[in-house]
Amino acid sequence: MMTVRTTGLRNEEGGPCEDAVLLVDKPLGWTSFDVVNKIRALTGIRRVGHAGTLDPLATGLLIVCTGRKTKELSRFTGLDKTYEALITLGGTTESYDAATPVVDRLDVSGLSDEAVRSAIGSFVGRQRQLPPMWSAVKVGGRRLYRYARKGQTVTRPPRDIEISSITVDRISLPEVAVTVTCSKGTYIRTLAHDIGARIGCGAYLSGLRRTAIGPFRVDDALTMQGLISLTASASAP
Repeated sequence: MMTVRTTGLRNEEGGPCEDAVLLVDKPLGWTSFDVVNKIRALTGIRRVGHAGTLDPLATGLLIVCTGRKTKELSRFTGLDKTYEALITLGGTTESYDAATPVVDRLDVSGLSDEAVRSAIGSFVGRQRQLPPMWSAVKVGGRRLYRYARKGQTVTRPPRDIEISSITVDRISLPEVAVTVTCSKGTYIRTLAHDIGARIGCGAYLSGLRRTAIGPFRVDDALTMQGLISLTASASAP
Protein backbone atom coordinates (compact mmCIF):
# COMPACT_ATOMS: atom_id res chain seq x y z
CA MET A 1 0.00 0.00 0.00
CA MET A 2 1.36 3.43 -0.95
CA THR A 3 2.22 5.72 1.95
CA VAL A 4 0.56 9.12 1.71
CA ARG A 5 1.80 11.91 3.95
CA THR A 6 -0.88 14.21 5.34
CA THR A 7 0.92 15.41 8.46
CA GLY A 8 3.53 17.78 7.11
CA LEU A 9 6.40 18.51 4.78
CA ARG A 10 9.28 17.57 7.08
CA ASN A 11 10.87 14.23 7.87
CA GLU A 12 11.79 12.87 11.30
CA GLU A 13 15.10 14.77 11.31
CA GLY A 14 13.43 18.08 10.54
CA GLY A 15 14.57 18.17 6.91
CA PRO A 16 12.30 18.42 3.88
CA CYS A 17 10.37 15.36 2.69
CA GLU A 18 12.26 14.83 -0.53
CA ASP A 19 10.04 11.95 -1.67
CA ALA A 20 6.48 12.47 -0.48
CA VAL A 21 2.90 12.14 -1.63
CA LEU A 22 0.79 14.93 -0.15
CA LEU A 23 -2.97 15.34 0.01
CA VAL A 24 -3.83 19.03 -0.23
CA ASP A 25 -7.19 20.79 0.03
CA LYS A 26 -6.77 23.45 -2.67
CA PRO A 27 -8.36 26.76 -1.67
CA LEU A 28 -10.64 28.90 -3.80
CA GLY A 29 -8.81 31.27 -6.12
CA TRP A 30 -5.55 29.30 -6.19
CA THR A 31 -4.38 27.57 -9.34
CA SER A 32 -2.96 24.07 -9.04
CA PHE A 33 0.44 25.53 -9.96
CA ASP A 34 0.10 28.07 -7.13
CA VAL A 35 -0.04 25.11 -4.73
CA VAL A 36 2.99 23.47 -6.34
CA ASN A 37 4.98 26.71 -6.23
CA LYS A 38 4.06 27.31 -2.58
CA ILE A 39 5.24 23.83 -1.61
CA ARG A 40 8.49 24.44 -3.46
CA ALA A 41 8.96 27.65 -1.51
CA LEU A 42 8.11 25.99 1.82
CA THR A 43 10.44 23.03 1.38
CA GLY A 44 13.16 24.13 -1.00
CA ILE A 45 12.40 21.03 -3.08
CA ARG A 46 12.41 21.76 -6.82
CA ARG A 47 10.85 18.54 -8.10
CA VAL A 48 7.18 19.01 -7.23
CA GLY A 49 4.18 18.08 -9.37
CA HIS A 50 0.44 17.56 -9.06
CA ALA A 51 -1.98 14.95 -10.35
CA GLY A 52 -5.14 16.35 -11.93
CA THR A 53 -5.57 20.10 -12.39
CA LEU A 54 -8.27 22.02 -10.52
CA ASP A 55 -9.50 25.33 -11.90
CA PRO A 56 -9.03 28.45 -9.70
CA LEU A 57 -12.79 28.55 -9.00
CA ALA A 58 -12.74 24.94 -7.77
CA THR A 59 -11.66 23.72 -4.35
CA GLY A 60 -10.79 20.33 -2.96
CA LEU A 61 -8.41 17.43 -3.23
CA LEU A 62 -5.14 17.89 -5.06
CA ILE A 63 -2.49 15.16 -4.90
CA VAL A 64 1.01 16.62 -4.90
CA CYS A 65 4.22 14.57 -5.25
CA THR A 66 7.75 15.64 -4.42
CA GLY A 67 11.18 14.31 -5.37
CA ARG A 68 11.26 10.80 -6.79
CA LYS A 69 7.54 10.39 -6.09
CA THR A 70 6.84 12.67 -9.06
CA LYS A 71 7.54 9.62 -11.23
CA GLU A 72 4.35 8.10 -9.79
CA LEU A 73 2.04 10.95 -10.77
CA SER A 74 0.51 8.88 -13.58
CA ARG A 75 -0.73 6.38 -10.97
CA PHE A 76 -2.99 9.09 -9.60
CA THR A 77 -4.04 10.92 -12.77
CA GLY A 78 -5.70 7.80 -14.12
CA LEU A 79 -7.95 7.33 -11.08
CA ASP A 80 -11.64 8.23 -11.09
CA LYS A 81 -12.56 11.58 -9.52
CA THR A 82 -15.55 12.53 -7.37
CA TYR A 83 -16.93 16.06 -7.30
CA GLU A 84 -19.64 18.00 -5.54
CA ALA A 85 -20.95 20.43 -8.15
CA LEU A 86 -23.42 23.29 -8.11
CA ILE A 87 -25.13 23.88 -11.44
CA THR A 88 -27.15 27.03 -12.15
CA LEU A 89 -29.89 26.60 -14.73
CA GLY A 90 -31.32 29.34 -16.92
CA GLY A 91 -28.17 30.92 -18.31
CA THR A 92 -24.94 30.19 -20.13
CA THR A 93 -21.39 31.52 -20.03
CA GLU A 94 -18.53 31.33 -22.52
CA SER A 95 -16.33 29.51 -20.01
CA TYR A 96 -19.18 27.18 -18.90
CA ASP A 97 -18.58 28.37 -15.32
CA ALA A 98 -18.74 31.60 -13.31
CA ALA A 99 -15.42 32.92 -14.65
CA THR A 100 -17.18 34.80 -17.48
CA PRO A 101 -20.45 36.78 -17.56
CA VAL A 102 -23.83 35.05 -17.76
CA VAL A 103 -25.73 35.51 -21.03
CA ASP A 104 -29.00 34.23 -22.50
CA ARG A 105 -30.91 34.20 -19.21
CA LEU A 106 -34.15 32.20 -19.14
CA ASP A 107 -36.88 31.78 -16.52
CA VAL A 108 -36.77 28.21 -15.11
CA SER A 109 -39.38 28.62 -12.37
CA GLY A 110 -41.76 26.30 -14.21
CA LEU A 111 -39.23 23.54 -14.71
CA SER A 112 -40.18 20.29 -12.95
CA ASP A 113 -37.85 18.31 -10.70
CA GLU A 114 -38.63 15.25 -12.79
CA ALA A 115 -37.38 16.91 -15.97
CA VAL A 116 -34.18 18.01 -14.24
CA ARG A 117 -33.49 14.58 -12.76
CA SER A 118 -34.22 12.85 -16.05
CA ALA A 119 -31.83 15.06 -18.00
CA ILE A 120 -29.06 14.68 -15.45
CA GLY A 121 -29.48 10.91 -15.22
CA SER A 122 -29.15 10.56 -19.00
CA PHE A 123 -25.45 11.49 -18.79
CA VAL A 124 -24.42 8.40 -16.83
CA GLY A 125 -22.24 6.06 -18.86
CA ARG A 126 -19.53 6.19 -21.53
CA GLN A 127 -19.66 9.09 -23.94
CA ARG A 128 -17.65 11.56 -25.98
CA GLN A 129 -17.24 15.02 -24.48
CA LEU A 130 -16.07 18.19 -26.19
CA PRO A 131 -13.50 20.15 -24.13
CA PRO A 132 -14.54 23.76 -23.46
CA MET A 133 -12.81 26.55 -25.34
CA TRP A 134 -11.79 28.04 -22.00
CA SER A 135 -9.46 25.16 -21.14
CA ALA A 136 -5.77 24.24 -21.24
CA VAL A 137 -6.23 21.55 -23.91
CA LYS A 138 -3.84 22.13 -26.81
CA VAL A 139 -5.05 22.40 -30.42
CA GLY A 140 -2.55 23.33 -33.11
CA GLY A 141 0.14 23.74 -30.47
CA ARG A 142 -1.80 26.40 -28.54
CA ARG A 143 -3.93 26.25 -25.41
CA LEU A 144 -7.62 26.59 -26.18
CA TYR A 145 -8.04 29.44 -23.73
CA ARG A 146 -5.63 31.52 -25.81
CA TYR A 147 -8.02 31.27 -28.75
CA ALA A 148 -10.99 31.96 -26.48
CA ARG A 149 -9.45 35.15 -25.11
CA LYS A 150 -9.37 36.48 -28.67
CA GLY A 151 -12.99 35.50 -29.26
CA GLN A 152 -12.01 32.62 -31.52
CA THR A 153 -13.61 29.18 -31.61
CA VAL A 154 -11.62 26.34 -33.13
CA THR A 155 -12.44 22.75 -33.97
CA ARG A 156 -11.35 20.44 -31.17
CA PRO A 157 -11.57 16.67 -30.95
CA PRO A 158 -14.00 15.15 -28.43
CA ARG A 159 -12.68 12.97 -25.63
CA ASP A 160 -13.83 9.53 -24.54
CA ILE A 161 -14.98 9.78 -20.92
CA GLU A 162 -17.18 7.83 -18.53
CA ILE A 163 -19.49 9.18 -15.86
CA SER A 164 -19.96 6.37 -13.36
CA SER A 165 -22.66 8.04 -11.31
CA ILE A 166 -24.53 11.30 -10.80
CA THR A 167 -26.55 11.83 -7.64
CA VAL A 168 -28.92 14.78 -7.44
CA ASP A 169 -28.44 16.07 -3.90
CA ARG A 170 -30.68 19.12 -4.03
CA ILE A 171 -32.93 21.00 -6.45
CA SER A 172 -33.62 24.61 -5.52
CA LEU A 173 -34.18 26.33 -8.84
CA PRO A 174 -32.28 27.77 -10.51
CA GLU A 175 -29.61 25.81 -8.60
CA VAL A 176 -29.07 22.06 -8.68
CA ALA A 177 -26.48 20.36 -6.45
CA VAL A 178 -25.06 17.05 -7.68
CA THR A 179 -22.32 14.57 -6.81
CA VAL A 180 -20.45 13.18 -9.82
CA THR A 181 -17.97 10.31 -10.09
CA CYS A 182 -16.19 10.25 -13.44
CA SER A 183 -13.11 9.21 -15.37
CA LYS A 184 -10.02 11.30 -15.92
CA GLY A 185 -10.34 14.03 -18.54
CA THR A 186 -13.96 14.79 -17.69
CA TYR A 187 -14.87 18.47 -17.60
CA ILE A 188 -17.62 19.09 -15.06
CA ARG A 189 -18.06 22.54 -16.63
CA THR A 190 -18.92 20.88 -19.93
CA LEU A 191 -21.25 18.46 -18.16
CA ALA A 192 -23.13 21.39 -16.62
CA HIS A 193 -23.35 23.14 -20.00
CA ASP A 194 -24.55 19.97 -21.73
CA ILE A 195 -27.19 19.33 -19.04
CA GLY A 196 -28.57 22.81 -19.63
CA ALA A 197 -28.61 22.23 -23.37
CA ARG A 198 -30.44 18.93 -22.96
CA ILE A 199 -33.07 20.51 -20.73
CA GLY A 200 -33.32 23.43 -23.14
CA CYS A 201 -32.76 26.22 -20.64
CA GLY A 202 -28.97 26.61 -20.56
CA ALA A 203 -26.75 26.06 -17.52
CA TYR A 204 -23.30 26.78 -16.15
CA LEU A 205 -21.14 25.50 -13.32
CA SER A 206 -21.37 27.85 -10.34
CA GLY A 207 -19.46 25.82 -7.75
CA LEU A 208 -17.13 22.81 -7.69
CA ARG A 209 -15.32 20.82 -5.01
CA ARG A 210 -13.30 17.65 -5.63
CA THR A 211 -13.89 15.30 -2.72
CA ALA A 212 -12.02 12.19 -3.87
CA ILE A 213 -9.42 10.82 -6.26
CA GLY A 214 -9.73 7.05 -6.30
CA PRO A 215 -9.47 5.91 -2.64
CA PHE A 216 -8.03 9.24 -1.45
CA ARG A 217 -10.39 11.65 0.30
CA VAL A 218 -10.28 15.40 0.85
CA ASP A 219 -11.24 14.75 4.48
CA ASP A 220 -7.69 13.39 4.92
CA ALA A 221 -6.05 16.39 3.25
CA LEU A 222 -4.33 19.38 4.80
CA THR A 223 -5.27 22.95 3.98
CA MET A 224 -2.58 25.25 2.65
CA GLN A 225 -2.60 27.14 5.95
CA GLY A 226 -2.16 23.85 7.76
CA LEU A 227 0.84 22.98 5.59
CA ILE A 228 2.36 26.41 6.14
CA SER A 229 1.88 26.16 9.91
CA LEU A 230 3.34 22.66 10.13
CA THR A 231 6.35 23.61 8.06
CA ALA A 232 6.96 26.67 10.23
CA SER A 233 6.69 24.56 13.40
CA ALA A 234 9.07 21.93 12.06
CA SER A 235 11.72 24.51 11.13
CA ALA A 236 11.49 26.44 14.40
CA PRO A 237 14.53 26.09 16.73
